[in-house]
Amino acid sequence: MVRITSPHTELRAIKLVHTVVWAFFAACVAAIPVLAWQGELRRAAAFIAIVAVEVLVLALNRWTCPLTPLAARFTDDRRDNFDIYLPEWLARHNKRIFGWLYAAGIALTLARWLSAGG
Repeated sequence: MVRITSPHTELRAIKLVHTVVWAFFAACVAAIPVLAWQGELRRAAAFIAIVAVEVLVLALNRWTCPLTPLAARFTDDRRDNFDIYLPEWLARHNKRIFGWLYAAGIALTLARWLSAGG
């Protein structure tokens, strides 16, 4: 079988897809408290549900993105950002940062919902 692309090209493609997916979910997480604060509780709940699906996927994969093992096939690099175009510090602390923001968004949404007579 003839290889059409190089391992470097494959890794770059995976990193690009991973970064786009990450940006989508990071935007969803960031939007939740903003929407809750603005009283857009249905939209906040929709974003909570979307992110919950991602949390389920991560939980089922032992808290690793399913793209990570794919990227690992094309490099020996195992830095925190070997599989995504993020600064290493952000890749290292990503789950902690966005986990807390997600939890805060859920809490704010719930508080606003309860105060509105839920």
